[in-house]
Amino acid sequence: MKTVGERLIEGLAARGVEVVFGIPGVHTVELYRGLAGSSVRHVTARHEQGCAFMADGYARASGKPGVALVITGPGLTNALTAMAQSRQDSVPVLVISGVNRRASLGKGLGLLHELPDQAALVRALCPTRQIADPADLGPALDWAFATMQTGRPGPVHLEVPTDVMPLACDALPPPAAAMPPVVAALNLLNDAATRLNRASKIVILAGGGTRAAEAELCAMAQRLDAPVVQTINARGMMHAHPLCVPASASLDATRAMISDADLVLAVGTEFGWTDYDMYVRGDLPAPETMIRIDVCADQLRRYKTGLALQGDSAATLAALLPHMTQKLAFGAERAQETRTAARAELVLLDPKMVDRLAMVEVIRAAMPGSLIVGDSTQPVYAANLYYDHDRAGGWFNAATGYGALGFGPGAAVGAALACPGAPVVCLIGDGGLQFSPGELRTAVDEALPITFLVWNNAAYNEIADAMRAVGAQVIGCTPSPLRMEPFAAACDLPFTSVPQDPEVLHWALAQPCSGPRLIEIRALP
Repeated sequence: MKTVGERLIEGLAARGVEVVFGIPGVHTVELYRGLAGSSVRHVTARHEQGCAFMADGYARASGKPGVALVITGPGLTNALTAMAQSRQDSVPVLVISGVNRRASLGKGLGLLHELPDQAALVRALCPTRQIADPADLGPALDWAFATMQTGRPGPVHLEVPTDVMPLACDALPPPAAAMPPVVAALNLLNDAATRLNRASKIVILAGGGTRAAEAELCAMAQRLDAPVVQTINARGMMHAHPLCVPASASLDATRAMISDADLVLAVGTEFGWTDYDMYVRGDLPAPETMIRIDVCADQLRRYKTGLALQGDSAATLAALLPHMTQKLAFGAERAQETRTAARAELVLLDPKMVDRLAMVEVIRAAMPGSLIVGDSTQPVYAANLYYDHDRAGGWFNAATGYGALGFGPGAAVGAALACPGAPVVCLIGDGGLQFSPGELRTAVDEALPITFLVWNNAAYNEIADAMRAVGAQVIGCTPSPLRMEPFAAACDLPFTSVPQDPEVLHWALAQPCSGPRLIEIRALP
C-alpha cells in the first residue's frame, strides 16, 4: 500500500502538474518518496522564498498552477513573501508544507520547526487546509485546484502532519472535473450590449485577468473601435496594434483619454493603486460611466461601477461580441495621440526615464518573443509606465502590487521551465540580486536559457531619489554591490559587462548562448 506522501505526488500528476519546486527536509522526506519514478520533475531551489517565486513564474508563463514543496515552520514562513506577491497579482500557486505531528500541535513542546499555529499564520494570507487523515487527501487536492482555478486565482496552502505522511493511503479517485468558465448573466449581457452599442467613444481597460483572452479582447476592441489601455500585468497583448495603448493609467495622457470617453469597459482589472493612481490624485474613472467584467465578486463590490458583470474575461467577451455593432470612432487616432503624449510625459517625469526605457526596448529588439521577468529596478519602473512587449504574457515583474525584491531570478527559472526553448530575461538591479543570488545556481543546474541582466548602479537609487524628492537625507541606499565578474564565475555563468549604451547592449544580447548567462549593465549615475 502506498503512503499519503506517495499518493499526494500521484494526485498532483493526475491534475496535470509536471514540475514542482522545492527544498527537501527531514519533515518532508515522505512527500519526496513519491517523486521517485514519477512523471513530476523536481527542481531544487536555494531558498524557500525562491521555491514559491519559481512556482509563481511558472504559473504566469504557463497559465497553469505552480507548485512548491517546503518544510514545516521556517520553510513555510520563508515562502510567505512570495505567496503574498502571488496573491496581489492573482497568480495560482499551490504551496504544500509539512506540519508537526497532530498530537503536538498548539502544545508548545519546543519541537523542531514548531510554530504556535502554522495554519492561522497562513490563513491571514490565503486559503489553507490540513490533510489530517489519508481520506482527506483526494478532497483536499480537489479543493485546492478548484480554489486556484475558479474565481480570482491566487495562492493556496496544504499542510500534511509528519505522522500522516507515512500512513497507508488507498488509490485516489480521478480528479474532480474542472468547472467551465463563468459567463455573466444573460440579462446583464443584454444591458451591457445596449450601453456599448449606444456609446460613441469607448475606452477599454485591460488588466491581468485578460492575459488568456487576447483574441477576444482584440476582437472586441476592433468591433468597438476602442483604444485598449493595458495594466502592467496585461502588457504584451495586441503588440503594435493600432488600438494598443501600453501606457500606465497613472499618466496624464492616458487619464485624459479615459476621461474623454463616454463609456469605459474595464476587463479583468482590480484598479490597483500601482496601475491607476501611483501619484495619489484620486481621480479614477467615474463609476457611472463604466461597465466592469471581473471573475471575482469581491472585486466587483470593492469598486462599484455603472454595470458589473461577474464572469471569466474571455468567456464573457466572447458572449458579448455577437451583440456588438461595428463602430467607427477614430480609435486608432485616439490611441496614437495617447501613445505619443504618454511617451513624451516620461521625459517630464524624469529625463533619464526614456534612456532606461530604451534599454528595455533593446531587449525586445535583440531577443524577440522573449519572456522578460522583472525585479524592482529602474528600467522596469520606466517600462511599467510605458512599454509595448511583443509576447502575450511575456512581461511581468514584482515592481507592482506587493513589490517584493528578489522576485526576478526565481520567477525567471519558473518561466523558463514553463516555456521550454523560449528565451527568458531576468532584468534585476544589483540590490535586488543580493536578495536571491542562489537561484542563479538553479538555472545552471537545470541548463535554462536565462539571461540575467543586472542593472548595476551600486545603490538603491530609486529609494535614494524618493528620499531626495521629499528633502530627506539619503541613508542606507548604497550597499556595496557584488563584484559581478567573480560572482558570475562562482556561478559558472558566462559573463559580459557593458556600459549603458543601447547598441553595445544589443550586441551583447545577440551573442549566441545555449544556457544561462550574466550580463552587467554599468548604469549611468
